[in-house]
Amino acid sequence: MVLPQLLLIDDDEIRTRQFESILSFLEYQVSIVNSSEYISALNSLKNLRAIFIGNGCEKLATLIKSVQDLSVELPIFLLIEKGASIQVPTAVQQMVTQSCEWPTLYPMLTEILKKISSPKIVPVQSMKQASKTAVSNKGLAGKSAGIKQVRELIGQVAGSTATVLVLGESGTGKEVVAQALHRASDRKNKPFVPINCGAIPGELLESELFGHEKGAFTGALTARQGRFEMAEGGTLFLDEIGDMPMPMQVKLLRVLQERVFERVGSNKAIECDVRIIAATHRNLEAEIKEKRFREDLFYRLNVFPIELPSLKQRAEDIPLLVSHLTARMEAGNRETVQFTTDALALMMQHPWPGNVRELSNFIERLAITNPNGIIDAKGLPDKFQKYEIPEGLMIDALIKEELSEIDIKDETLLSDREQEPEAENSSIAERQLPEQGMDLKEYLMDMEINLIKQALAECNGVVAHAAKLLNMRRTTLVEKLRKYELS
Repeated sequence: MVLPQLLLIDDDEIRTRQFESILSFLEYQVSIVNSSEYISALNSLKNLRAIFIGNGCEKLATLIKSVQDLSVELPIFLLIEKGASIQVPTAVQQMVTQSCEWPTLYPMLTEILKKISSPKIVPVQSMKQASKTAVSNKGLAGKSAGIKQVRELIGQVAGSTATVLVLGESGTGKEVVAQALHRASDRKNKPFVPINCGAIPGELLESELFGHEKGAFTGALTARQGRFEMAEGGTLFLDEIGDMPMPMQVKLLRVLQERVFERVGSNKAIECDVRIIAATHRNLEAEIKEKRFREDLFYRLNVFPIELPSLKQRAEDIPLLVSHLTARMEAGNRETVQFTTDALALMMQHPWPGNVRELSNFIERLAITNPNGIIDAKGLPDKFQKYEIPEGLMIDALIKEELSEIDIKDETLLSDREQEPEAENSSIAERQLPEQGMDLKEYLMDMEINLIKQALAECNGVVAHAAKLLNMRRTTLVEKLRKYELS
């Protein structure tokens, strides 16, 4: 009999020993790793039933998001030391199936074990929602209207076999979208095979796509599979399709129409079951007018278009993208860098003609020149100094709202003036009234709701504890919850 397998990610040695002893006694197979070894454990353990995370782990919110991203179908339980409070954004807490104090009571433990015994448990969301969450966490960082629409389109088309055409400027992340589509589709366990049609000479592209037989041309010493055969059952990503030579466009059109092809040097037809995703930075309709792209191929490819906005069009996503990119560098054990809010405010005004690719290269360059450093507004290159740091509440509130949804609570990401001790006591007095005025009643109400939500989140939903944190009577807080329809 194979024992149910559990994984505990924790840096607390006492709690790990307690957990292993209790769960092993209850006939569960327990694997324990610290917060720096969890990725290899998740990749190697094949029969996991649940994941437990201790609240003592470093960068807890980042850890929870990463684990949920890697194991979207598994329940995640957060173990919180009795009497301790956790500083984790609400959006991250919602990724956890359940939080519980440790040491825990037997009824609570049996309730958890019942959930683990259910083979179809899905943490927080339904499978469809979870797959969309997985898509958003794999490089499609952002909450702008444009990126939300992209994620929505991916969710709509992922389950079909329709050909998708991804459009957008260079560096906007077209391959990221293609990979997200593949992961969210029924073909996710089959190969994802990319090929850049503009990077391969026209005379070699046919062999790359369809393969060749031995002796088909000079240098063909052995038979070779093409990308269509490699992608059988999965997804073939044709990047920069707008740069494909005209003769190859004709041959590709035939494959799309008939789903068969021949290797170079062979007359044997090979059937293929491949989902096509194409991408280009070119305006294909203009290319058709210039006789550089076939109109019939365009209509074959343009079944379901997805257009990616440029980074300039979604500047509000830059704080999230910066966090995503630096976290990826840190996960790869590379030097990284942090930015103050003043620096982020200037970066949000830059046009970024190279889009996310330029932003990524920019961060990597600063990480090399300032390893594990903190970059403020003055530390940015000269081209950013022509911008002005916006005054007043609006830009600071925007940046902090973005940062609150990711694990960027470190004080080093606050501007220098916000790190001064006296700023905490005088923050309200220093805020400036916007020129257009404001609805004070609505502003105070929003602030009160936000503080109540934070208190409830920090107290794991216990109203009495939240009321104590807010220095008010429990009955008063209950009335406010009813007033604002909060649960």
